[in-house]
Amino acid sequence: MRRAEFWQTLEDGRIQCDVCPRRCRLKEGQQGLCFVRARQDDALVLTTYGRTSGFCVDPIEKKPLYQFLPGSSTFSFGTAGCNLVCKFCQNWHLSKAREASALSGSASPEAIVQAARRAGCASVSFTYNDPVIFLEYAVDVAQACREQGLASVAVTAGYINDAPRKRFFAAMDAANVDLKGFSERFYRQLTGGHLEVVLETLRYLVHETGVWVEITTLLIPGENDDPREIEAMCRWIREELGGQVPLHFTAFHPAWKLMDKPPTPLESLQRARNIALDQGLQHVYTGNLPDAAGSTTWCAGCGLALIRRRGWDILSYALDGAGCCRKCGTRCAGRFPTQAPDMAQRGRGPVRIL
Repeated sequence: MRRAEFWQTLEDGRIQCDVCPRRCRLKEGQQGLCFVRARQDDALVLTTYGRTSGFCVDPIEKKPLYQFLPGSSTFSFGTAGCNLVCKFCQNWHLSKAREASALSGSASPEAIVQAARRAGCASVSFTYNDPVIFLEYAVDVAQACREQGLASVAVTAGYINDAPRKRFFAAMDAANVDLKGFSERFYRQLTGGHLEVVLETLRYLVHETGVWVEITTLLIPGENDDPREIEAMCRWIREELGGQVPLHFTAFHPAWKLMDKPPTPLESLQRARNIALDQGLQHVYTGNLPDAAGSTTWCAGCGLALIRRRGWDILSYALDGAGCCRKCGTRCAGRFPTQAPDMAQRGRGPVRIL
């Protein structure tokens, strides 16, 4: 339990949480929609501080981040709850759970950093549920990481207000932001949120911070896979963020309240990738289904395969210590290790710690 940041007392006596655009207004004992920010003793508290749903050592590529410390491991954890109500949530057992039923572990920020170092991880990732709702805990862990030379990664939907946005991302080194669709209808009906908030988060991250950013869009048949919508989204990314920002199209599998939708076919992912490339995006990936071309990082200068992958394994690596193509010298956007990853590793996958 910890006193929360970003709230105010209203004239009618209710407390308003100002972390996200929902601005939940709470009477004594009430929780916000996220379940984890609650009013107690006339203050807003984070009820899940120091409590987690467990820990896992993951390939960084699983986040997915393909151009941030490729080949490294990240120490992943989350809590419970969410400030969106996505009908297609892939982690619904955590994001839709009330904290008491989902949290099995506890750890201080310092303990998490020590565990990450023992596991040989280069970073700690806040994932499984959206870390903006446990902002205070995530920021404290990220600050402890920075003191010990570890990077911090946020996997987020970016649904956060301006002031907490600045506070949260000032502590992060990389972020994968879910751009869930590119229409207000999609956001309103399937997530309970609003598109423009997420677009503003992306603008802020790319233009006002040093955070490395990659974007993920889960393609859902019949909902956000219209080629015209994808084209408009990719055009916006190029014009507003720049062509070097990586974009991942990932396959939907029926989950939560969208069990009636079919899985995304590989052809839809490949079509979306081609649209993005035609719109001038340089690094476009496909995920959740095997696709050699869509899992490779290609040189924007000469077209060389810079990083070939199979699943989360790296098969070949053609970047020098400065992150430049060994053939033509073009620098690849991203954050790369000074030494090539160990390509002898095979079968890299999640390892559950708790």
